[in-house]
Amino acid sequence: MLDHDSRLPEAALTAPHSVVALVDAASQVERELVGHWLAEGGIAQEFGTAAPVTQIDLDPAAVTDRLVGRSDDPLVVPVRVLWLPPERDGVRRTTFSDLLTMTNPRKPNRLVQRRLLSKAPDRHLVLTGAPARLSALRANNPGSAAAPDAFGRAIVRAGIVALERAERAVIGDRYKVPRLVVEEILDSPEFLRRLDAIAEETGVPAREAYRRAERGLRELVAAQSRLVSDLFTQAMRPVHASTWKVDSDESGLDRLRTLNRRYPLVFLPSHRSYVDAFVLGDILARNDFPPNHVVGGANLKFWPIGPIARRTGTVFIRRSFGDDEVYKAVVEEYFAYLLTKRFNLEWYFEGGRTRTGKLRPPRYGLLNYLAAALRSKRIDDVMLVPVSITYERLNEIGAIADEQTGGSKQAEGLAWLARYVRNQQHSAGHVYVRFGTPLSARDRLAALGDPLAAHPNPAPEQIVELEHRAVQRLAFEVAVGINDVTPITVNALTTLVLLGVHERALTRHELRAAIAPVLGYIENRDLPRGELATLRDDHRLAVVLEQLAIAKVVTVYRGGLEPVYAIHAGAHLEAAFYRNSAVHWFVNRAILELAILTAMEAPEGDQLRVGWEAAYRLRDLLKFEFFFPERAEFTSQLTAEMLLVDPEWHRRTAAGTVGTEILARLAESGFMMAHRVLRSFIDAQLVVAERLAARDPVLPVDRKAFVDECLHVGKQMLLQQRLHSPESVSSELFGSALKLADNHGLLASDEEPAELAARRVRFAGELRAISGRISRAATLDPSNRLETL
Repeated sequence: MLDHDSRLPEAALTAPHSVVALVDAASQVERELVGHWLAEGGIAQEFGTAAPVTQIDLDPAAVTDRLVGRSDDPLVVPVRVLWLPPERDGVRRTTFSDLLTMTNPRKPNRLVQRRLLSKAPDRHLVLTGAPARLSALRANNPGSAAAPDAFGRAIVRAGIVALERAERAVIGDRYKVPRLVVEEILDSPEFLRRLDAIAEETGVPAREAYRRAERGLRELVAAQSRLVSDLFTQAMRPVHASTWKVDSDESGLDRLRTLNRRYPLVFLPSHRSYVDAFVLGDILARNDFPPNHVVGGANLKFWPIGPIARRTGTVFIRRSFGDDEVYKAVVEEYFAYLLTKRFNLEWYFEGGRTRTGKLRPPRYGLLNYLAAALRSKRIDDVMLVPVSITYERLNEIGAIADEQTGGSKQAEGLAWLARYVRNQQHSAGHVYVRFGTPLSARDRLAALGDPLAAHPNPAPEQIVELEHRAVQRLAFEVAVGINDVTPITVNALTTLVLLGVHERALTRHELRAAIAPVLGYIENRDLPRGELATLRDDHRLAVVLEQLAIAKVVTVYRGGLEPVYAIHAGAHLEAAFYRNSAVHWFVNRAILELAILTAMEAPEGDQLRVGWEAAYRLRDLLKFEFFFPERAEFTSQLTAEMLLVDPEWHRRTAAGTVGTEILARLAESGFMMAHRVLRSFIDAQLVVAERLAARDPVLPVDRKAFVDECLHVGKQMLLQQRLHSPESVSSELFGSALKLADNHGLLASDEEPAELAARRVRFAGELRAISGRISRAATLDPSNRLETL
């Protein structure tokens, strides 16, 4: 019954003079069962003591009245009756058929309890939690003498926690749920002192601050139910089980299970679909992990999903806190409480589903709360788990693409849910779930410069800056961890190739010929991948293409000598979504190609310098799209890419000259990547740059209106063939390009308007030059020079 998994020395349990059984009974049947068990010597058999036993209800008032003030030192043992669902195929889990009895099999009503005693005696057992001496409970609750009511409530909470742990030893860790969270937090002296400080600083009456904290906690805390968890899992499993074949990393799960015995885990998955949480939750439940507390957005709080989700562990946090210091304190305290009690968390740190298929820039808010819990020494450490969830096909992708071109997001509700479930009833291949290398939050924050120390409020500005920078870099490392285990799927590779031939249709033979060198590159680098070997087989490649045709991503023409395949008209954004799930694996190769083409434009003897400068400049231009390492590591990675193209690179460039033979070697590698990987991002940046260059530098930039303008002008430029593909016309890409422009001081500046206008013009010119080199790379790609029938 001691906190934090403490255990009494064995000597402390020996030869007690008396025993107090704290009985948690909800019915007369349960009282009779516990009483009979005690009369039959249950305590003596379990703990080896013949000391007299006193029964007290596990209730704060009874405990305060009959136990708290005792002067002796009894052994305190919590006791309850555990009811179990029927056993089916070796598993006891509630099903919808159990509800025909109109009662919860884990909490049957008294009539059903009577019947179970005779008809199914295996459906119950008397359970005891870990015992503790009253003196140890006092020692674990300083100030108990001055606040007997609070001490009574603390004993009840400890008893319930001890019984919950004992239950999990029987029913499994997947049923680990918190109890009496609000009550325990509101009884915490540290939290009450913090509320008093907030009340004093803000001028809010202390009673009002306490009332708002209680309301915020009851709104926030997930009231998990084992019954609802069982039934909800069964109800939602068909939504994904009939659609995808789940391919999960079992070795990663074994490693996480070992870590979870010591540390709480925070799962940070990529977010491509609403079904992500169901897929991950099902995998964890099947492997007997406790349910995650999933931090969700208020958009999914609608009935009936909201109330059900709360009872399965979803924590709905307000979208905006504003200046509500009480609510901020409540969120931080709740996070610290869950982590202290070693409950696992899960949130989607991109802040929403990806609209392009690749990882979005991370949001830092929840990581800041986690870091605050570490700095306050409330928790020792937390293991952050990067999780990649990658779908071969997604049935919701059309709606995502529509949002990128200016369409409005459909509001979530019952009608939306019905459509969503209906749309999932089509086979969509594999969903790959991979677990990245767990990161020690404490170790990584310290290594990244966080002082990890409590400090006066407010903290010195330089300390705050160090803390913010460390959290941002930690989020970056999580994103890299996700990308490092994200596999290249058959659809990612197929769309990568088809998007690179600029609306040409390819036969299966031509497509296999274009795929083969890229597949060799992937295997040579030993990149994580799905079932890519199937693309070498003509029949299995045909199956992949037919599935993409059914999804209206690929179009097929069969009226000629043999079928030919191309990206479906109007489906370029959908195709780019699949490609972008793996595009990060090819970014360095694409940058290398453009750096070489830039170097070839420089005078001989100056080419190496110009090439490296071009590579570093591209890294800067793409920093809001991809997660690049520090400059030294980037240099090393790019050198490794060069050596894959030309193993003699160092010898050839000893004189500082690139040489024209390198272009031949790029072509001989069988593929070029710059136009396949970077064109849409550079084209989107070009649209933004040209609109800024055409704008009066004195006028302020309204970001939303500016992105809308870019969407309209981008469509015009596409019709004029000034842009290569519709995938460039995307609100998501324009938004990132606008961030880049702001980062370069192109939205507003203290300089003279004429100079700002000139810098905008130069920026647009630079992007046009890069776009020209991308077109040059496309002409060098062998797949764009294949002989046609």
